[in-house]
Amino acid sequence: MAIAFFDFDGTITTKDTMLQFIRFSKGNFIFYLGLLLLLPVLIAYKIGLIANWRAKEILFSFYFKGMGIQEALRLGQEFSEKVIPRLLRPEAIQAIEFHKNLGTKIVVVTASFSIWVKPWCDLHQFDLIATGYDTRQDKLSGFIKGKNCHGDEKVKRINEKFNLVEFGEIYAYGDSRADIKMLNLADVKYLKWKKIC
Repeated sequence: MAIAFFDFDGTITTKDTMLQFIRFSKGNFIFYLGLLLLLPVLIAYKIGLIANWRAKEILFSFYFKGMGIQEALRLGQEFSEKVIPRLLRPEAIQAIEFHKNLGTKIVVVTASFSIWVKPWCDLHQFDLIATGYDTRQDKLSGFIKGKNCHGDEKVKRINEKFNLVEFGEIYAYGDSRADIKMLNLADVKYLKWKKIC
């Protein structure tokens, strides 16, 4: 059996789904007001003063801390049904169909939270490796559970879940430098939908 690892944001989708999920959940006014208030954090992240995981946690906490987990999961389900289909890249749809026809095991490996990616993966019967979310008394705490599934963490989590020597061929698809180490696990790899050696 072959296995194919797909990054999600920017690879399967055309946009960052965390920002799209916030906008879907909170509406345009709260979304843009939050971005304005968090502008110092976003600038600090862009110039390297704040780590990726910390900036993401601050953003997630600002919008979702204290939200009931059932409400969050309901919104994730709605988002996966109503918004994600509009964000899919034609190249991703084609590649996924190619692998489905071959009987390839398809795994989405993403730094996005599982809240909105898992329902989409469940619908299509894909495996998922994603960033987890922490809860306190059935509410979102605003913190990441474990580590952000980004860069080296993608490779670590893949190796924890799969014994790659069991697969005849390994494919990987990504769109950024953070995906390079995941791509290096593969026999056939694509960066920004261009095949690389």
